[in-house]
Amino acid sequence: MISLGGIMGEGMDENKTRALSAALTQIERQFGKGAIMRMGDTQAVRDIDVVSTGSLGLDIALGVGGLPRGRVVEIYGPESSGKTTLALQTVACVQAMDGTAAFVDAEHALDPTYAGKIGVNVNDMLVSQPDTGEQALEITDMLVRSGAVDIIVIDSVAALTPKAEVDGDMGDSHMGLQARLMSQALRKLTGIIKRSNTLVIFINQIRMKLGVMFGSPETTTGGNALKFYSSVRLDIRRIGSIKKGEDVIGNQTRVKVVKNKVAPPFKQAEFDILYGEGISRQGELVDLGVDHGFIDKAGTWYSHGGTRIGQGKDNVRIFLRENPEVAREIEGKIREKLLSKPSDKPAPPSESKDKGALSAAGKPKGDLPGG
Repeated sequence: MISLGGIMGEGMDENKTRALSAALTQIERQFGKGAIMRMGDTQAVRDIDVVSTGSLGLDIALGVGGLPRGRVVEIYGPESSGKTTLALQTVACVQAMDGTAAFVDAEHALDPTYAGKIGVNVNDMLVSQPDTGEQALEITDMLVRSGAVDIIVIDSVAALTPKAEVDGDMGDSHMGLQARLMSQALRKLTGIIKRSNTLVIFINQIRMKLGVMFGSPETTTGGNALKFYSSVRLDIRRIGSIKKGEDVIGNQTRVKVVKNKVAPPFKQAEFDILYGEGISRQGELVDLGVDHGFIDKAGTWYSHGGTRIGQGKDNVRIFLRENPEVAREIEGKIREKLLSKPSDKPAPPSESKDKGALSAAGKPKGDLPGG
């Protein structure tokens, strides 16, 4: 039973106190314990559980050390910008902490070989390739209700084709069907996602609006519902190429946090995505270390603690990969300076094979009431 001491205050008369007590008792009897509570109740969970994205810079930009569990997250951007790579790196972080991951591959384009190279345990990951959007979202709903899945990735919203469109003929008009499907699904899913503490990531594509004279003509598919229900929205873009001689070996990537309900928004992070390796964690340590004074740069030479560690960023990246204790020391200093809450910090790379970690994951979760 909820304590009424803080609710009724000094000026609340006895009749109102009894009426409120009866109402709260009835609510808890009908809807279960925890259906209503005071914000100041010590039993209420205040700290946000987070999942590392696999990018130290992005974890810092998000303000809480990663993506929040029990919330909806949208990742969108142009083609080949790193959307699926970022989602798979997050999956790898969950699996590194013995979490369970599911991937709803509506695009039928998942590459298990590449996923394995960037740290995903493909053998343990649940994969579904649904025929229709309704089937994809029903599968997502059942997985969330089980309370046994830590992260679900839907790739992508644009590929969630309504059944009426699948059964119809080419050229038929199906105005607003996908938007209605997404709106209904998110109304059902959001509350269950919160109670199950599952992180649900929707990957989305961008389209161009016609006739836009001012502002950005870009928009995302699936209507506006996902924009409202998402706690975090990430805009990911490729801003350059990484070359080794004449060969392109990766992309320079920028992620903007365009919406954030758990920390101040509009921050951004830049990192390298190397082909066949994923996000370069060592490259981020070099950039962040230089920016915050933990690595000294003089010309093309980099030094740490008065000792030269390499000439050129590529050589320093190799040095940090071969000397993980130095990488851990630099990362620890960066986290101590930029992530103020110790409880929000993901585990060090030694515990998660340099793929990031869950700060408060791995907790056993029982079935949901009525799930």
